[in-house]
Amino acid sequence: MAEPGNGPLSGVRVVELAGIGPGPFAAMLLADLGADVVRVDRPGGAGLGIDPAYDVTNRNKRSVLVDLKSPDGVVQVLELVERADVLVEGYRPGVAERLGVGPEECLARNPRLVYGRMTGWGQQGPLADTAGHDIGYIAITGALGMIGPPDGPPAIPANLLGDYAGGSLYLVIGVLAALQHARADGGKGQVVDAAIVDGTAHLTAMIHGMLAAGGWQDRRGANLLDGGTPFYGTYETADGGYMAVGALEKRFYGEFIRLLGIEEEAPGRDDLAAWGALRCAIAARFKTRTREEWTAVFAESDACVAPVLSLREAPRHPHLTARGTFVEHGGMTQPAPAPRFSRTPGAVRRPPARPGADTEEIARDWQVPGLLAPSPATPAPSAGPSRTAQKDTAG
Repeated sequence: MAEPGNGPLSGVRVVELAGIGPGPFAAMLLADLGADVVRVDRPGGAGLGIDPAYDVTNRNKRSVLVDLKSPDGVVQVLELVERADVLVEGYRPGVAERLGVGPEECLARNPRLVYGRMTGWGQQGPLADTAGHDIGYIAITGALGMIGPPDGPPAIPANLLGDYAGGSLYLVIGVLAALQHARADGGKGQVVDAAIVDGTAHLTAMIHGMLAAGGWQDRRGANLLDGGTPFYGTYETADGGYMAVGALEKRFYGEFIRLLGIEEEAPGRDDLAAWGALRCAIAARFKTRTREEWTAVFAESDACVAPVLSLREAPRHPHLTARGTFVEHGGMTQPAPAPRFSRTPGAVRRPPARPGADTEEIARDWQVPGLLAPSPATPAPSAGPSRTAQKDTAG
């Protein structure tokens, strides 16, 4: 039975120093789970290049506008820090320190503070002070090199693998672990150094084990889970759509070829020399019907086949609709908070925060009257190019 409240992190206070990409996404996740996230926006904006009203990564947050390059702005942020449990920043190494809101200053004001740092290359190392983007971070970890066809270049997985999986999620894990430690008897705050290169490398742990055991070849499209097998991949349909096939286990594979209609003529599954012929047979058969028709054929089966949907199509999938995986809020379709909790469910409570729109409310709730001092004018949305964590400097 659900309990009243706004998620399991209700009562946790988070200060987010505005950036773009993985830092805001991590703060959004904390906010979705019920934390009171105050985003400290800066004059000129963070550079995402869209109207803040549509920046879903700032939902469930509130915003104040502070010029951290002014002494008054630093004082205002440190007053918030005194009342916070967590701080999240995504500047290049050394920038927060130069601004006067680095770990030393913040932990001196609040010894139990969890100071979360989100960067691409990390706080140390030869590349630490250089600019970067998701594609470079996943490139040097070996993750990008695993993705794509054997006879083509690596496939770029948007910025999901590095920024969000290797970055945001690891920052949140680190912050929650450090928060648990800080709240224990005798616990103290600490710095969480979440580097996208570290998190992305960590995601490849199983693959490294398989590589060491001889069960993975260090090249694309030659392995069980990278499209190397004809029964784990994507196939084009008659209308130009695609179906995703993941029939790895023998019993699921049997169901797959039976429903596909090639049970009699398909080469043996375990005959590696015949995999080329098997792939061709599967591809030819998929080309005989549309994506919608094949979706109906495999519906509710154990063949492990699914249609490849677009971003606009996904919210209408019957399973996702039944689960409420996507929600409508403020006129926008967006992913619902995840994961789910039986007693303390999260929710989309507020639309994306507008820079500086919540100053009076935050000053009252956090008891920081200094926030009501004259602040910079709220900037117009930037039309400039987006930048990623390591490039978001503010200094």
